[in-house]
Amino acid sequence: MDLKIKYHGKGVTQQDINFINKLIADNPDDSRRALSKKLCKAWNWTQPNGVLRDMFARGFMLHLESEGYIKLPPRRLIPNNPLVNRKKPAEVRIDQTPLEVRLSQNQPLEIRQVRGTSYEKLFNGLIAQYHYLGYCHPVGERLKYIVYSGERPVACFLWSSAPRHIGSRDRFIGWSAAVRRKNIHLIGYNSRFLILPWVRSSFLASHLLGKISKVVSSDWQRVYNHPVYFLETFVDTEKFKGTCYRSANWRYLGETTGRGKEDQTHKPNRSIKAVWGYPLAKNFRELLCHE
Repeated sequence: MDLKIKYHGKGVTQQDINFINKLIADNPDDSRRALSKKLCKAWNWTQPNGVLRDMFARGFMLHLESEGYIKLPPRRLIPNNPLVNRKKPAEVRIDQTPLEVRLSQNQPLEIRQVRGTSYEKLFNGLIAQYHYLGYCHPVGERLKYIVYSGERPVACFLWSSAPRHIGSRDRFIGWSAAVRRKNIHLIGYNSRFLILPWVRSSFLASHLLGKISKVVSSDWQRVYNHPVYFLETFVDTEKFKGTCYRSANWRYLGETTGRGKEDQTHKPNRSIKAVWGYPLAKNFRELLCHE
């Protein structure tokens, strides 16, 4: 029997509750962390690269406890939460000499994936200082790129896990809610795109969008053991027109509702965003809708 409770889109049944309560009862000496790992193994909750989704499982069980369905063992310690206690990106010092050249003169351009490298702090600092939204640590899968002209950074891209539900995108793809939940990891979300403010080069933005679309999927495969078949982004319609995405052959899919993913009021509470998408394969719908 389905209960009137969900966690990140996952419905919960009475059988789920019974299983978890039995898991806790059968392992009275286990910590919360140990229980979350056993739940992942029992339900095969793993990322495509094989890593257990124990943080998701832990959050899931905490949610069930807060709703009164289960009783977890007492917390043994309060570990440092890097998401809560994360330091702000350090200020970076970089050559800001104006770079105003034609695109043909601004070559070669090198795209470097810097997540997990010594250049990641530079990326975080550049986004924090120069992107109008600042830096926000992405949750889930993510790739970070710095684009170099010679040895000078000229642009940054942040790609992360796609939002769970975007109406215009979901209608464009044509998948069901169940298939979307299964295959949402096959979409890459461009959550930050920055051309550094002292760089002036006509058509650079659309040129870079074209170049990076050729490497994102293979990099995702290398890091997370699965490709992505579709790229998407939001463009704040109060600030931008999305011209570079249109010029790079991205498709305008529609607009957001302006309510956010956790909205309970059904009323807009933030600016409307234009939704743009870019298929990476001719049969992207077949790949994304595969059950």
